[in-house]
Amino acid sequence: MMNTAFVIGNPDLCIGCRTCEIACVLAHTEKKLGTEEIKEVPFVPRLTVVKTEDISVPIQCRQCEDAPCAEACPEKAIVQRAQTIYVLANKCVGCKNCIMACPIGAVYLTRVEENPCQKTAYKCDLCIDVEDGPQCVKKCPTKALSVILPEAIKASIKERRANTVRNA
Repeated sequence: MMNTAFVIGNPDLCIGCRTCEIACVLAHTEKKLGTEEIKEVPFVPRLTVVKTEDISVPIQCRQCEDAPCAEACPEKAIVQRAQTIYVLANKCVGCKNCIMACPIGAVYLTRVEENPCQKTAYKCDLCIDVEDGPQCVKKCPTKALSVILPEAIKASIKERRANTVRNA
């Protein structure tokens, strides 16, 4: 079964401003932010903007259909939830198997707020608990991020196959 969607960045449009990272952190904070409280929010985005001299682009979970990170988890702490690959932080033991298994490097570790000695995996969850969906997409000033739906992937595959047959 193909997952609902994933977010992809367009390096031709990305200016490396990291607004997507800020939007991610704010979307996943449970605190009601006031001007003073914002200083207390740990900055741990679920995506990373990779920048070189020539290019910048956000890297985040592709919500893999076969989810190598989930397969590698000995605690079964990475599951499919509402067709999104999701980390159950309360089950994660911080073994890092998921980090090593991820083909694009989109799984990270962060400290657990209640127990700073413990770490848990975290990754993009498409803002599953946010009503408006992925905030990185909504807040990107250059529209470099977009949600890719399964229907679009299927249509693209069908079109490429048809072009291959025509050009053969």
